[in-house]
Amino acid sequence: MTTYTLHLPPDARPGDPSGLEDAKLVKDGFAWGAFFFNFLWFFAHRLWLAGFGVLIAFGLLQVLLNLFDVHRGFFTLAHLLASILLGLEANTLRRWTYARHGSPVVDVVSADNQDEAEAKALARWLERPEPAPARAVAQGAPRPGPAFARPAPVLGLFPDAERPR
Repeated sequence: MTTYTLHLPPDARPGDPSGLEDAKLVKDGFAWGAFFFNFLWFFAHRLWLAGFGVLIAFGLLQVLLNLFDVHRGFFTLAHLLASILLGLEANTLRRWTYARHGSPVVDVVSADNQDEAEAKALARWLERPEPAPARAVAQGAPRPGPAFARPAPVLGLFPDAERPR
């Protein structure tokens, strides 16, 4: 099974389907598109800053390898290793960019494919009740103290280990 993270805008409320229009689901794993297409993969996902950073990094790598007159075999190996690193970290950069733009991780699901993960994540989001203080504020009542923060989702090999039995 693969782990996916759900990213929603900050104004989305649990149980409210209106915030799901801007939902983004990100796979936690190797990004083959980023491995093969490098900066183009980032541009296709509208990650402009990361895409330009990758383009500059690969350009600098090219210049340095040419400057030091590196053998063609090592030249290829360096580009392969850089592409592998990019494939491993591309989805992490994607999650970071979404969080920086105000769409933090709100849920983590495990599924066999993207469609199943999307169905699970959206079903869990819609069945969550909205916290009482948020409902009261949404209905126009005065705000009763500090808002309750949602607990951060668990990422890792065994996310259910912390769940009470």
